[in-house]
Amino acid sequence: MQIILLDKVVNLGNLGEVVKVKDGYARNFLIPSGRARRATASAKQEFEAKRVELEKAAGVKLAESQALGEKLGGTTIKLTQKAGVDGRLFGSVTNSDIAEELTKQGYKVVKAQVRMPNGPIKVVGDSTVSVALHTDVAVDITVSVYGETT
Repeated sequence: MQIILLDKVVNLGNLGEVVKVKDGYARNFLIPSGRARRATASAKQEFEAKRVELEKAAGVKLAESQALGEKLGGTTIKLTQKAGVDGRLFGSVTNSDIAEELTKQGYKVVKAQVRMPNGPIKVVGDSTVSVALHTDVAVDITVSVYGETT
């Protein structure tokens, strides 16, 4: 299926590009999420009319993400979890725990933006986690996990 991208999509293309993708990917993800539109003749004309607005909105979104990244970069958050005497946690620290703590600190972050390359944190100590604020903006933060024994 031929689609017009209304936003930058990782590993696919930039705003305004006409690309061919599998039908299910377009119908089930790209079109419902507002990131793409079918590439019909009328849709192409409408897109060209709105292109300046969309590029301006994308630029604003990128600038906001970069500003948030400047503030968020190098941040250390502290979480306390129940742990055994050997330093292993009962359970784990997940991306939703980290996003919740960042939200409490005043940053607008959702759990899908928190990238944990080594999976959930299961030990006491410091770990580095990446927060992808935009397709072009990713910052690293430090998560300090403290154990609380019962």
